Amino acid sequence: MKHAAHPRSLVDLFAGWLWSFHPRNLPPMQRANYARELLSWAFLPIMLGAIEGGTMSVLVKKAWTGVPGISPELLDFAVAFVSAAPNFANLTSFIWARISRGRDKIAFISSIQIVTCVCVGLVAAMPVNAWGLLGTCLLVMVARATWTGVITVRSAVWRQNYPKERRASIAGKMATVQSLMLALAGWIVGASMDFSPESFHVTFPVLAAVGLYGNNIFRGVRLRGAGKLARSERAEGGDNEVTANPVRTAAMAGDALRTNWKVLVDDGDYREFMVWMFVFGLGNLMIGAPQAIVLEDGLNASYLEAILATTVIPLVTMPLAIPAWARLLDRVHIVRFRAIHAWSFVTAAGVLWLAASMGQLWLFYVAGALMGVGFAGGSLAWNLGHQDFAPPERDALYMSVHVTLNGIRGVIAPFAAVGLYKWLGSYGHANLTFGICFLVNAIGALGFVFQWRGMRHRNVAFTRAGGKHSIDRNANVNQFHASIDRGD
Repeated sequence: MKHAAHPRSLVDLFAGWLWSFHPRNLPPMQRANYARELLSWAFLPIMLGAIEGGTMSVLVKKAWTGVPGISPELLDFAVAFVSAAPNFANLTSFIWARISRGRDKIAFISSIQIVTCVCVGLVAAMPVNAWGLLGTCLLVMVARATWTGVITVRSAVWRQNYPKERRASIAGKMATVQSLMLALAGWIVGASMDFSPESFHVTFPVLAAVGLYGNNIFRGVRLRGAGKLARSERAEGGDNEVTANPVRTAAMAGDALRTNWKVLVDDGDYREFMVWMFVFGLGNLMIGAPQAIVLEDGLNASYLEAILATTVIPLVTMPLAIPAWARLLDRVHIVRFRAIHAWSFVTAAGVLWLAASMGQLWLFYVAGALMGVGFAGGSLAWNLGHQDFAPPERDALYMSVHVTLNGIRGVIAPFAAVGLYKWLGSYGHANLTFGICFLVNAIGALGFVFQWRGMRHRNVAFTRAGGKHSIDRNANVNQFHASIDRGD
């Protein structure tokens, strides 16, 4: 009897997990927005998955290998470019934060989602030649830049619509749905490209159309406290008008950069956190491009085999780890969270180094699963971590600082990794590149540990413009409930 009950308990566990996504698990005032957002994130990632860094790295490397007029060296740096694009695009974050200030956040996010969908669809028009490679790289860059705007502004929406004690778990559910849909899109692209190398001419427009459907659902989301938030943002001052005048645009960008820099100057805790995020993130972002190159040049993996390792397996693994990371993030300060979470990426980088050294595809799959565990926590910390430092009216600003710095390291890391891979390869030690990634990750992880110990030693309780904040984040929760009580 005991043996027979075991399968039933697994079914009950799975059913309970599915039920946890239902809007009825939330207070009535949060259900409608949550339901619309969750459903929209079931369709939008299908579009985004077509240009996911790992998927595009594999597609570009394999589809353009051997094409006349494209040298192996040029192609490898094109792989580095599309791998870097999601993070390179983050350099535009401060602009999105600036021009979204005081605007209707839902309408703003919706409009740039549409631009992303259009760019994904246009990839289908690119020929497999030198000009097509250039066009693909540029379209991916523009698509990722507009999606950076979505990420930057979305955090303010989540902050307004969901209380702090539930925010990480809600974000986790959306990240779970997104990861599964991104994995599905990666599998579709990989399987279709193995069936026919020309299939992206059809697949990409179809995936873009699915994204547009998700955008239509997202437009129904309502932002709580929109009026108060807009007034607070406008009170921050500055010109946020979009203009075709390059001088005025440059001035706006310069002003935004100065504002971002002032955040780091004035906020020592956030500045130290960003330093260790830079080191830690540099190691992570160095991995993608060399991994795609090794899978093609070293293992001659098929489209699907390579995309499984770089995209599908990590994304499928994420939902298994997200609940645990969400519970931890709901309880602790972001620095404490990163001091624990960072070691998952260090472990993944070590296994990837072993996989490349041994030339074993199955080890790449194991490394991919471990990367998924890291991505699970990272997806939550990425969207919510800055809120342990930022007052509500400066949420998008603090997020833009984080995203912009990620963009800087995203520009550096893939190209440095490919250059390092080529240089070490000339001595017969190309796979040592992954060992260097492992070392950089470990240094960043130790940095979080030391910062958290320093904060505990000082018994951190610091004052921001938005009120009193402490390590347990109670101030953010109280502010949220106060705004609800006022009807904002």
